[in-house]
Amino acid sequence: MLPASHSKHSKLLLCPFASTVFRLVQSDDGVSNGTALWLGAQCLSAYLAYAGVVKPGMRALELGGGIGLSALCLANLGCTTITTDLPVVISTCLARNIENNVSQLGPGSGAVCVRELDWTVPPERWLWDHPTIIASQTCSLAVHQQQLAHPFDLIISADTIYDMALVTPFLRTLHALCTLSVAALSSSRVPVIYLCLERRDSAVIDRTFDEASTWGFTATRIAPRKLSKALVKSGLKWDREDWDGVEIWKLIFEVNRAQNS
Repeated sequence: MLPASHSKHSKLLLCPFASTVFRLVQSDDGVSNGTALWLGAQCLSAYLAYAGVVKPGMRALELGGGIGLSALCLANLGCTTITTDLPVVISTCLARNIENNVSQLGPGSGAVCVRELDWTVPPERWLWDHPTIIASQTCSLAVHQQQLAHPFDLIISADTIYDMALVTPFLRTLHALCTLSVAALSSSRVPVIYLCLERRDSAVIDRTFDEASTWGFTATRIAPRKLSKALVKSGLKWDREDWDGVEIWKLIFEVNRAQNS
């Protein structure tokens, strides 16, 4: 499979993963960044599959599902997965790609579904019992915060750190997902978060990790050699320059620090 930067012209992508091949449509018409495949989703999917960090039975949520590659990979690894994005992305490619590729998931795979989640909607207005929406600007939502019935073990996001205006809404969303998961468990066990990004605008990225600390997160970058090893194991025969600038970060939510901040 080619790096995403080399396949923007293709409307249909064949994405091998383990013993299956996902057929994913994309649109590079400029309406939304989320309707095309980006390097981050490819690299994060490979890392999660071959770094030993994902276990069957995990409950996972993805912020910024894009064309659905990472969510399908998680489901194929046995995770029950919710992939989220904005309506334009869901209607253009995400929902269709998930629906059309569920039949390609291997034995022991987890369920995968699509939900709208707008980060700019305050968490107290989120829904967990709606079939298609968690948070939306166009729908009358909860008048009080709904509790999460089942906590998340894993939260992932790729190619979503690029706009200064979205830094705070994004981190608030991560914070809410972690606190809701902790409350649902009645324990201090928190979801593990993996973020994958391309370092195009260092100011936005540095601001994100600086502010993450104030929300109670500790961030650690995954060593590039570990990502390189995962890419090789996944069968992506890329040169180092093909994924130059891609970084994967692990975030851990520290409950006590967040409560005291």
